[in-house]
Amino acid sequence: MAKGWLRALRETPSLRDNVIVVGLVDLDRQTAEALASEFDLSGVAIGTDLPAVLSQTNPDILFDVVVPAARRSVVAAGLAHGCHVLSEKPMAMSLDEARELRVLADRAGKLHAIVQNRRYIAGVRRIRRLIEDGALGRLTGLHCDFFLGPHFGGFREQMANVLLLDMAIHTFDAARFISGKDPLTVYCHEHNPPGSWYRHGAAANAIFEFSDDVVFTYRGSWCAEGAPTSWESAWRITGTQGTILWDGAEKFEANVVIGRDGFFRSIEPVGVPVPENESETHGHASVIESFITAIRVGGRPETDGSDNIKSLAMVFGAIDSARDHRRVTIAA
Repeated sequence: MAKGWLRALRETPSLRDNVIVVGLVDLDRQTAEALASEFDLSGVAIGTDLPAVLSQTNPDILFDVVVPAARRSVVAAGLAHGCHVLSEKPMAMSLDEARELRVLADRAGKLHAIVQNRRYIAGVRRIRRLIEDGALGRLTGLHCDFFLGPHFGGFREQMANVLLLDMAIHTFDAARFISGKDPLTVYCHEHNPPGSWYRHGAAANAIFEFSDDVVFTYRGSWCAEGAPTSWESAWRITGTQGTILWDGAEKFEANVVIGRDGFFRSIEPVGVPVPENESETHGHASVIESFITAIRVGGRPETDGSDNIKSLAMVFGAIDSARDHRRVTIAA
């Protein structure tokens, strides 16, 4: 993932002109050195001890691109050294840990935001705009299918709750953003299907109740071979006046009711509007740009921890529900 962040810095003019990388830290020094060489970062500080490199370089920003188990210590170190911190997801390994990081960020007077890069894609922005325009009437439901079979190797295949904790948060966060609603409760069944190459929790089915009587359902598996969906999931979003289907890539189908009579009312297709702001559709680059803009002009970026903790609460609510076989109230 560090390479994805560095590519965004290198290939986005506004970032390339305004962000200077002054240090790289990795537990394996050779990994950091190889990264510096690949991205032509000659002269940057390289080390294996984060506080030492932070003291040496005195940066404004820390980009936290570590495995989830290291999140808390890395973010805390960055805030303690006066850095704004932009983290990979998930925000934390528990809600208590996430709440602690919110307190640390507020005490330091610094921003801590999360790279929810998948809300910064054109499809998500287009659907949100369609809903905000009222084309579907009152929103009633969001329904997502996520079925892929990636063979990562490494830490993911050893994680507990791997689908919910490492991947489903993207879809959960997108559902929150698209709907503009708050998650209230969840009932979830999690399992590890026969043939799974993951240690735990490669599949899950969840039903969320959102505010204003909106329902969000999620069906997902990370060990589903043969008929993959998009990484963004396949969506069906319903309202009182129509439905939109999105394959998670470039295909949209939106229809609204125009008839008043008949067993099935007549419908007609409607166009899906383009994003209101094209600059918000570039994934990692857009997240980083939003973060830097917030630092410069004030306010909080869209994926600030104060907002992202709600998506994390959906994840841990689903995990708790699956473990205890009960409906869980979501509290961020």
